Formats: sequence, structure tokens, C-alpha cells
Amino acid sequence: MATSLMQGLELPTVGAIAVRALKHPIDLVHLSRRTMGERALEVEVLAAFDNQAAQIAAKLAASETGSVELWRAELAQKLKGAARAIGAFEVASAAEEYEHRARAGLLRAGDARALIESITRARRALRELAG
Repeated sequence: MATSLMQGLELPTVGAIAVRALKHPIDLVHLSRRTMGERALEVEVLAAFDNQAAQIAAKLAASETGSVELWRAELAQKLKGAARAIGAFEVASAAEEYEHRARAGLLRAGDARALIESITRARRALRELAG
């Protein structure tokens, strides 16, 4: 009986799942694993990330880059950890790159913009999930 039910069902391959996850700014499977499937916790964690990401984006956008600015690196490091925790891997990667550049004193004008754009995509995805 179970075999006949499964015959018409096309399950995506692991590669297809990975591609779909790469297209979405938030890896919901990762988030679900981290929260052990508790929807209320997922909502709480996503709201906290959304708030933190908005504050960091505003701080980075409000000031110009200079030489080695450790506060920028520290903000990026916090964002990187928060993004990894919820499965916002694009944001985490952009934050990591920004953090390294900030610590090395190699920030360019477009670096903050690139990070802020990844934050914006993730926050937009969160709003879409909220409906």
C-alpha cells in the first residue's frame, strides 16, 4: 500500500533542495532544526534577528568608513553569528567578509552597501514569511 502511494510522488533530490535553499535568504530547515520545530521559538528568534539586523544596518549606513574600525568589525561579527543561527547564510557570509575587511583596515565604500543589501534581502524574506 505504501509503495503505491510513493510511486507517483516525485521527491526532490538533495541537490535540488540545496539549490532551493540557496535561492531563499533564510534556510528554514536549518532554523527548524535549531529551534527543534517550535514555531513560537522560530517566530521569536526571527523577530530578534530582524530587529538586530535593522539596527546594525542603520549604524553601518549612518557613518563613513575610516581606517581600522573595530566597532564595525564587532557589529559584523555579532550579525554573522545571529545570521548563522537562523540560517541567513548569505548575510553571514557578507558579514564575515565585512568583518575581515574592517579588522584589516581595508573597507571600501561599497562594502557596507553590500552587507546592507544582504540584510535587506533577508528582512524582506522575513516579511514575506510573516504574510
